[in-house]
Amino acid sequence: MSAKYIMAIDQGTTSSRVILFDHSGNIFATASKEIKQYYPEPGWVEHDPMEYLSSIEGCTREVFEKNDISAGDIEAIGITNQRETVILWDKETGKPLYNAIVWQCRRTADYCESLKEKGLEELILKKTGLFIDAYFSASKINWLYKNVDAVAEGIKDNRVLMGNVDSWIMWNLSGGKYHVTDFSNASRTQLLNIKTLRWDQELLDIFEVNESILPLVKPTSGVMAYTSKESFLNHEIPIAGAAGDQQSALFGQGCFKSGMAKNTYGTALALMMNIGNKPIASKNGLTTDLAWVIDGKASYALEGVIFIGGATIQWLRDGLKIIDSAAQCDVLAEKVPDTQDVYLVPAFTGLCAPYWDMYARGLLIGITRGTSREHICRAAEEAIAYQTKDVIESMISDSGRDLGSLRVDGGATKSDFLMQFQADILDIPVEKPRVTEMAALGAAYLAGLGVGFWESFSDLEKHWQLEKTFKPKMDKTKIQRLYGGWKKAVERSFGWAK
Repeated sequence: MSAKYIMAIDQGTTSSRVILFDHSGNIFATASKEIKQYYPEPGWVEHDPMEYLSSIEGCTREVFEKNDISAGDIEAIGITNQRETVILWDKETGKPLYNAIVWQCRRTADYCESLKEKGLEELILKKTGLFIDAYFSASKINWLYKNVDAVAEGIKDNRVLMGNVDSWIMWNLSGGKYHVTDFSNASRTQLLNIKTLRWDQELLDIFEVNESILPLVKPTSGVMAYTSKESFLNHEIPIAGAAGDQQSALFGQGCFKSGMAKNTYGTALALMMNIGNKPIASKNGLTTDLAWVIDGKASYALEGVIFIGGATIQWLRDGLKIIDSAAQCDVLAEKVPDTQDVYLVPAFTGLCAPYWDMYARGLLIGITRGTSREHICRAAEEAIAYQTKDVIESMISDSGRDLGSLRVDGGATKSDFLMQFQADILDIPVEKPRVTEMAALGAAYLAGLGVGFWESFSDLEKHWQLEKTFKPKMDKTKIQRLYGGWKKAVERSFGWAK
């Protein structure tokens, strides 16, 4: 049987997914497995890197077995992943030297403050487009150097390799043959100069990182590696596309032209606007990323990441235990007409764009004896929409252009309540495509382009199909009142843990 599908590996913060796409960009098959979260200390977040691999293998086997296909039916693999999460491993044993330090982890906040006190923020921002923050990879690598004996010993013996999740997956699938990453992931480490497109020695010196441990940076689309016949796939398949989840979603949404924007509603939220082939320095708390590098041409994006998006609803389920599922949150939220001025600010791990306060902490404010779990559920969903508006306000200011609409994707787009409130509070249409697994679709597109499964960008644009448009219905006075209350609540959360 000839190859028919592109396989997307979507390794996210809370789950791993494997999705097969056909030539029309439709989902043929999918499987997912949750990832266990570890919280060794307050504000610390870790994963077991081996679980990334076992979950991907489990998903792949499930997809193959349920659909009676094999690795020979896969023309190429695309990888998309949680970004900034760091893994250091021993290249001789193949074993991690410590758990993966997840992007959400705040253990390096004090170290980042010390870099700011040295006056390094402007230099780092100019080179990387990123603020000094515990969010990014570089400070995590520095922590591992200084706090894990096995890392320090391995560095002396030249046995240590570093990777974000994409590199770790490719290294393992290839049997240790390829230690590579793509430009989009590299741009989020805070070690890549986004103008020269190279690892920057000055940045490496600041963060005390040896370049020898870093992966080779490859174009976002094109053959980057091959799976090993000794891997669980038992087949040599080109890995022909890789991108961080948010850049991948921008690509999947067909935002190929400057000025197009999307929001992904996952564990976190990430708004991105394509700004073309020249970087723009944000004056309003956004980062400037490499969106992708294809055929030697770099495309840039303004980005605003919100640490806690869908994770807010997970907290209601797993932390407070006041709901059993995300769907129940919707049902409860719609039982009340408003929150009675209750606001939930989910700054559980600090605030990212546009505030950049590592010491902010979550709060629930406006509670009275009449406050019910219905009000709290509604406040949680509204918080997702308010945080999106915070970033879009900054994006409009930086880019100098209004958004005519917002393309959306991710798990929380299943909530019609949230999508309608989002359209209302933004006062613009929200466009939900038929396929909402955009990070995975973007990875598939990148891989497919890389092997000629799809011919061009215009070929991909034809696949984007609108499922539903949510049109704004809220009175502008009400928008101002609700959003004003949100801004007051956010101010109360600032600097709480300092």
